[in-house]
Amino acid sequence: MADLQNFFSEYLPKKLQNNPDLCTEVNAIYQFDLDGFGIYTVDLTGDGEVRSGASEEPGCVVSAMSSDFEKLLDNPASAMMLFSMGKLKVSNIGLALSLQKLLS
Repeated sequence: MADLQNFFSEYLPKKLQNNPDLCTEVNAIYQFDLDGFGIYTVDLTGDGEVRSGASEEPGCVVSAMSSDFEKLLDNPASAMMLFSMGKLKVSNIGLALSLQKLLS
């Protein structure tokens, strides 16, 4: 099972460092509200930043139970199933589709 703390503190920052073009391609702020884990912001509007806490102006808010988001990290192809079951909610579908670039 995926480790959410590792995902936000190590995996994403390292991915952004190794792929600086992701910020240019996506150019959005994501807020992850994960029940049972917390709130994290992934800011892809500048140099790329991952931080604990909410964003003042997120372009897309992703909400899920932490256990369901872990399933998504283990199997990114499950996103549509989780979304259709109401276990994964997003405030902006267009920006949510760009999340695949971060997860893959």
